[in-house]
Amino acid sequence: MARMANLHVVTGATGMLGGHVAEALRRRGERVRAVVRPGSDAARLEGLGVEVVRADLDDAASLPAAVDGAAVVYHCAAKVGDWGPWHVFQKAIVETTGNLLVACQAAGVGRFLHVSSINVYGRFTPRPGQSITEEEPLGRDLWWWDHYCRAKIEAEGLVRAYPLPWTVVRPSWIYGPRDRNSIPRVLKALDAGAVQMVGDGTNKLNIVYVEDVAEGVVLAAAAPGAAGRAYNLSSSGDVTQRQFLDALTDTLGLPRITRSVPFGLAFAAGFFNELLGRTLGWKDPPGLTRYAVALIGRPTSFSTERAARELGWSPRVHPLDGLRRVLAALGRIPSPAMAPAT
Repeated sequence: MARMANLHVVTGATGMLGGHVAEALRRRGERVRAVVRPGSDAARLEGLGVEVVRADLDDAASLPAAVDGAAVVYHCAAKVGDWGPWHVFQKAIVETTGNLLVACQAAGVGRFLHVSSINVYGRFTPRPGQSITEEEPLGRDLWWWDHYCRAKIEAEGLVRAYPLPWTVVRPSWIYGPRDRNSIPRVLKALDAGAVQMVGDGTNKLNIVYVEDVAEGVVLAAAAPGAAGRAYNLSSSGDVTQRQFLDALTDTLGLPRITRSVPFGLAFAAGFFNELLGRTLGWKDPPGLTRYAVALIGRPTSFSTERAARELGWSPRVHPLDGLRRVLAALGRIPSPAMAPAT
């Protein structure tokens, strides 16, 4: 089949980021094909006019037809989380990326857009005031059992060896409508009265709204000069941990968080929980892990100067505005259209 210039193939389109990438492309009038696992609910995508192809990234033989004719493939699918054995992350992140790259190379896809993560930089402590750029070495000071980070690094290595044009984006903490991981996890802890401030709460969060990330993904895939480049897609540090938690509790009508725990103590508790859970073979993650502690309590900043300069990208949705949108989507507060008149 001859390649159609406007055919865009998205993996992970039933997830949060992939779904918003598909929506962003459809708003631009592009032809979009979603690679969807057999049995997954694709009604929302079909309602957007997205072509749905049933294929499994674990099954290499099912992929050539899924990417045939594509000008761009957006690889948004991946296992996200901090819990599980290495072989699960290796299969769900590394091997599936390899399978997709082989199919794309055979089909002569014009651009492979790979969604990675800022986690690939590792767990080192940056200098005060340091913003981590795309030139930073990957995988520094990794933790034991940091399988997600290692798998993302290996997947990026496969992409960098790909002989056709590729681009990598590294989002930070993504949140937004259809979030199944981060905000629901925080809300569960809030409902259980188990949330404490980590440190003094003045650290800035690397939280970025999903629609902003989707916009960055589309811009990176379309920019000719972005081939062979990596881009951080993060927030500008617009909100601190304390401001975020205050906004969350105030919006939900809950008491503000006044208890706090030192970062080191919280981190040690997370490690103990992980050790206990792995020893006992827990299938679900503990309520507190090192990743969760670092996500909300670590003072880290990522430079987005390259994305701004080369792609014209910057976050447009303020974290606190985005938070209200998420809570409305989860049914925890009325949506703007349902809000009573005052």
